[in-house]
Amino acid sequence: MSKLEELIEKLCPNGVEYKTLDKVCSVTTGNQLNKDKLLDEAEYPVINGGINPSGYWHEYNTDKNTITISQGGASAGYVNYMETPFWAGAHCYVVKLEEKKVNYRYLYHYIKSIEKKLQKCQQGAGIPSVSRKTIYENCIPVPPLEVQCEIVHILDDFTLLSAELSAELSAELKARQKQFNFYRSRMFENYFSNMVELDSIGDITKLAGFEFSEYVKYSDEGNIIALRGLNVKNGKLILNDVKYIDKSDFSKLDRSKLYENDILYTYVGTVGQVGLVDSDDKYYLAPNVARIRITDNKVIPQYVMYFLQTPEFKMNQLDKLSGSSSMKNITMTNIRKFKIPVPPLDEQKKIVEILDRFDKLCNDISEGLPAEIEARQKQYEYYRDKLLTFKELKVNE
Repeated sequence: MSKLEELIEKLCPNGVEYKTLDKVCSVTTGNQLNKDKLLDEAEYPVINGGINPSGYWHEYNTDKNTITISQGGASAGYVNYMETPFWAGAHCYVVKLEEKKVNYRYLYHYIKSIEKKLQKCQQGAGIPSVSRKTIYENCIPVPPLEVQCEIVHILDDFTLLSAELSAELSAELKARQKQFNFYRSRMFENYFSNMVELDSIGDITKLAGFEFSEYVKYSDEGNIIALRGLNVKNGKLILNDVKYIDKSDFSKLDRSKLYENDILYTYVGTVGQVGLVDSDDKYYLAPNVARIRITDNKVIPQYVMYFLQTPEFKMNQLDKLSGSSSMKNITMTNIRKFKIPVPPLDEQKKIVEILDRFDKLCNDISEGLPAEIEARQKQYEYYRDKLLTFKELKVNE
């Protein structure tokens, strides 16, 4: 029998009292701090309840170790625990303990357990919001303080171990990415004396504005994907947010159809993100993404893609050709002027093989990290909900 089980058996064998949150805590809002006063750097974060600070300020109005709940906006219902002093904004609920028989960290774990419920109870047809009434009507089990403290000990230890593991994996990923970037640059440095313009080894095009407005129809379901700028990052296709174009007029979109090994290159806004198409008959170009199709059989598309991601290429060519405006862009004419080192085919193959191996080493952690974090979060939620479930004590008991 565990220590927690022994405590429950000893102190509350017949169940525990349940109380609505209005009997346990008070929920108040913070104070408005106008956006024009917010600073990029100052000692205290300004919290409106969301995951990230809205900005920073020189003063704080709420002490450290405080539970917050986002009152409105996209993050409405999000529950956090601030470990540093902060400024609670007008859209931030601050939770204060009113019941001496409740451990504050225990209260946090309970409110965190109803976070998804609060998010589903958002009110208003416009900006989402969560009312105090919605928060207050939830019932929290109140076992003896010794039981609460043991539950907090278990859940806090679990959270700490998860954070340490995530930090270790993140550090390992950062180290591997640094090593990959170093070797990727070294792979090309011996071939800069033999440079050719991209236009001489490939065909570069884009989806024209009139084509998009007249012939392309977006939908959230389908089979044919329009690859947008947000779908192209760090040599990969990111497909967690896509638009389908199955109902478009494909007879008018021949030049924007994509095939395996086509290189994608973002040329507006976030300029210079690269990706490689992995299959035929699945993708078309969306606006703001260029297609680079290598037409010279003595040049490997993967080799070109890796070169276009090097810091040397970015500094010596991209930055000079894309201009210095805040909204960067680069023309098709300048993309065609990109110069690529072209060593013998066998050297290109060797470079691609080496970088593919390095890329896989990074991806193993990069893909595994969010999966591990998600798995740990699900474990935490499972044990938290289990630990916070008690038989309710009847009045006559």
